[in-house]
Amino acid sequence: MAIDLSLQDKILEEDFESVESDGLRLKDFYGSSFLITGSTGLIGSLMVKTLLYYNRKYDLKIKIYAVVRNIEKAKSVFSQESDNTALSFVVTEDLGSGNFEFSDKVDFIIHTAAITNSKEMVTFPVSVLVSAFNSTDSLLKIARDNNASMVYLSSMEVYGNIEKNEMTDEKSLGYIDLSSVRSCYPESKRACECLCNAYSAQYGVNVTTARLAQTFGAGILPTENRVFAQFARSVIDGNDIVLHTNGLSEGNYVYTSDAIRAILILLKKGKYKEAYNICNPASHTTIIEMARMVAHNIAEDKIKVVIDIPSDSMKYGYAPNTKLFLDNTKLCSLGWKPQVGLEQAYRKLISWIKVQ
Repeated sequence: MAIDLSLQDKILEEDFESVESDGLRLKDFYGSSFLITGSTGLIGSLMVKTLLYYNRKYDLKIKIYAVVRNIEKAKSVFSQESDNTALSFVVTEDLGSGNFEFSDKVDFIIHTAAITNSKEMVTFPVSVLVSAFNSTDSLLKIARDNNASMVYLSSMEVYGNIEKNEMTDEKSLGYIDLSSVRSCYPESKRACECLCNAYSAQYGVNVTTARLAQTFGAGILPTENRVFAQFARSVIDGNDIVLHTNGLSEGNYVYTSDAIRAILILLKKGKYKEAYNICNPASHTTIIEMARMVAHNIAEDKIKVVIDIPSDSMKYGYAPNTKLFLDNTKLCSLGWKPQVGLEQAYRKLISWIKVQ
């Protein structure tokens, strides 16, 4: 299918415009430089595109250093920015090795890079742990040496198993089973959060942690295969939604532009050594309830939800069932509030996929 860039621009522009709200003024970043890791991923790429959009709108004279592993993928993701002098690619295979260095002056660092593929977590758990810690250490050193503000993107998986029914705030960590090989991912996030706090305590680094709920919306890449993308494509293709688990895990979700705005607010207003949940409580649901909502509300009952659990499901690294309802009160105290609900998020996502 040919890519209709004009339709893509229109869909994303609406999201970009919504970022500057809740007291966030992009003009406050005038003349700043940004180092953004994971720049070809969902959050990283949208952060880069959002900043470039406002750079054009306000002539902010910002500089963005987008850290990538694959230059060809980067050129594809940012194909419309090939002549944009505000964007430079930093190509490296060393981010997870601990040898990554960056010599240019930088004011803000957003560390989004991480291994998030579930199968990779159970196949290469050592790499998940070591690369997460090493990359974060490298970025924190750069933040320290530049007196830069940094946001580390963590995950709601740091909470593990919560044995309570009320909403979970940032102080309420639960149990993680260290005998499970997949625990390499949430434990890597916990370790990196601890490292961020250590750099703040020892060196005064201004770093905050964003505990991000499942994030999706317009802007996902064609290769995206997480559950939300599968559900959306089932609607588009007219296929039943097939779940390979019982779908009882509770999901915490947030729309892409809401997440981008939250991260930028944390760069300006977040307190160092603090973590903030980024989520939309109105979008909290179980996987199976979300699937049924999509089949009924979005597909108008033209498809149904089917549960088909493979006998060897453990090898795929699916996350264990969790009962978690994130509290976003702390982030809201900085002025942020979510704007896009779950059903609207799916409608925006489907519009985006159709023009990819």
